[in-house]
Amino acid sequence: MATISPPDILEEYVDKLSERKNSESHSSSRLDDWLPITSSRTAKWYYSAFHNVTAMVGAGVLGLPFAMSQLGWSAGTVMVEMHEMVLGKRFDRYHELGQHAFGDKLGLWIIVPQQLIVEVGTDIVYMVTGGQSLKKVHDLLCNGRCKDIRLTFWIMMFAAVQLPLSQFPNFNSISAVSAAAAVMSLTYSMIAFFASAAKGAHAGAAADYALRAPTMTGKVFGVLNALGAVAFAYAGHNVVLEIQATIPSTPEAPSKKPMWRGVVVAYAIVALCYFGVAFAGYYAFGNAVDPNVLISLEKPRWLVAAANLMVAVHVVGSYQVFAMPVFDMMETVLVKKLKFTPGTALRLVARSAYVLATMFVGMTFPFFDGLLGFFGGFGFAPTTYFIPCIIWLMLKKPKKYGPTWLFNIFCIVIGVLLMLASPIGGMRQIIHDARNFKLYS
Repeated sequence: MATISPPDILEEYVDKLSERKNSESHSSSRLDDWLPITSSRTAKWYYSAFHNVTAMVGAGVLGLPFAMSQLGWSAGTVMVEMHEMVLGKRFDRYHELGQHAFGDKLGLWIIVPQQLIVEVGTDIVYMVTGGQSLKKVHDLLCNGRCKDIRLTFWIMMFAAVQLPLSQFPNFNSISAVSAAAAVMSLTYSMIAFFASAAKGAHAGAAADYALRAPTMTGKVFGVLNALGAVAFAYAGHNVVLEIQATIPSTPEAPSKKPMWRGVVVAYAIVALCYFGVAFAGYYAFGNAVDPNVLISLEKPRWLVAAANLMVAVHVVGSYQVFAMPVFDMMETVLVKKLKFTPGTALRLVARSAYVLATMFVGMTFPFFDGLLGFFGGFGFAPTTYFIPCIIWLMLKKPKKYGPTWLFNIFCIVIGVLLMLASPIGGMRQIIHDARNFKLYS
């Protein structure tokens, strides 16, 4: 009878272990070829500009004048560098960077819940924004001659558009939608700016620039909610790594070069939109401005209707940009943990269920201003302001008390305070709005 020596047993074990690793690696590679974040790496630099503008110049920009009415007149780019900070490895997803910094399990627990709050919360806000914008277009064009249609039905119409779009496989496949959304965001922001500036120049003296709330308690909570709304407006960084993952990369031509080009273009557009809309909207209406500045504008009727239609088109694209990382997480869990077979059927059911869930929550809590403040502080402040800074300090280890170290510490302190304070103001605003709200009205 043949005997097997210990070296033979060890060699056989190593061979089997190698086969298993190769099989797992092959299976993981096939899954990456199907998942929306990593299935296509052919994006150009201007794709990143489209996606970043679409992600950042969203519903939040329309809430900035309202935020200023609670603040008064006085009162993430490092992610691009960290995408390939380890030689030969790409951090395609935010949580992968977190796992590298904090460890596999702790990194997931720190990043994934916060990122989901941001992305799902944004999509809920965009459901409300899309429905409100469509309703405003209808009301402006009808001018009282048509039967009133409840906001609930407009949100359902917006969701009906998202259902087929949610079946697009990856970021690159929605580049045309994202480009159209980026153009719409720039255009409606300029309409809001010029229309507000014109109204302000005509009747600026009539505007009241005192803080919005009459009581000290109201003013304090209003400031907290406003800070959350500002955080929401500046929180497109949450999908930066996922956008960069679609760009090809080699040692000679790393992805950060075209990504930086796209980010610079995007930030120039963002600055133009944000500062213009915030100052002009507050200048025109003072503390009487609505949570969505386009709702405050009434004339010229056709122009305001066109701007609201552009907002609806824009948030169609924005919804998909923030939904794509969620789809990636959902499909990863369904395939890896629950052993579902990747394919059209899985994608159809999972993504449709997500769209319908955000629609239902948006219909139930259509409070634009409160949602901005709540999600802006609770989710956006950590993932945008201080978690990237903590990771940067851990991995880059800049000189203690040096300029870079002090700047990151400052951002961490401000981000933590924002996370703790803003949700309180946002929740109070939701409760205040809910007093006179009729469910599904």
